[in-house]
Amino acid sequence: MSTDYQQARISLGVRLRELRTEGGLTGRALAARLGWTQSKVSKLENGKQTPTAADLGAWAEGTGHPECTAELVGRLRGLETQYRSWRRQLAGGYRAVQEAHWMQARQTHNRRSFDPALIPGLLQTADYARAVLSRYAVIHTAPRDLEAAVQARMGRQDILSDQSRAFHFLIWEGALRARPCTPAVLSAQLERIVGRLGAGHVRVGIVPFDADMQLPAGVGFSLHDDRLVITETWHAEMWLDDPEDVALHSRAWEALERSAVYGPEAHRVIVRAQHALGA
Repeated sequence: MSTDYQQARISLGVRLRELRTEGGLTGRALAARLGWTQSKVSKLENGKQTPTAADLGAWAEGTGHPECTAELVGRLRGLETQYRSWRRQLAGGYRAVQEAHWMQARQTHNRRSFDPALIPGLLQTADYARAVLSRYAVIHTAPRDLEAAVQARMGRQDILSDQSRAFHFLIWEGALRARPCTPAVLSAQLERIVGRLGAGHVRVGIVPFDADMQLPAGVGFSLHDDRLVITETWHAEMWLDDPEDVALHSRAWEALERSAVYGPEAHRVIVRAQHALGA
């Protein structure tokens, strides 16, 4: 989970454990009283699972502290706010968000990513990035510091020239056909992707429509040195550092990678997208 979110969840778990021990109950005894599995009690106390408001009410009653229900639910609401804390960053504009990603990129030596809806930021042209960021600005009503954000995103791409690092991008074919920009801008963007299809420390694979997909192509994510995952959708972004979350996304990426095509095959998929565009 994101660092602030996970720390808040751990803190809530500690409080739950305090209430249980104050009630003179073992984890097994509380689980039996609530009709839960012992593993659920353990996960909640160790910050490995997020409780619901109903879970917290049952916990308070089961441990003999019903008066603590409001406190626990309040902690949960605060935790959920931290879960969305990235949105608050947008109050300062998109440039700040781009710079946060740049700082993370400098700490990463092996990056693997999957993008189901858009071209990866590190591979975008300036015009494509401008179109994408302008749409996000409208959706999230963020300050329109577009040019500064575009310049920051373009500046991040310098890291691709560092051959001591490895980059492996997987792009779903649908992302090649999505049109957040004009046909001319998209055409130039597709040519940029073609130029990255060669072998080297930057690899680009395409997951075609007719691939034997083992996973739905719904959520984009990037793996950073197998220690951090950044997931992204239209409405949320999460920085996950729990080993179980990292392992899960690593398995997902490997399944998608088995469905990807490279080199001439990838080029043919891009040509199909260009033909659909009318380029």
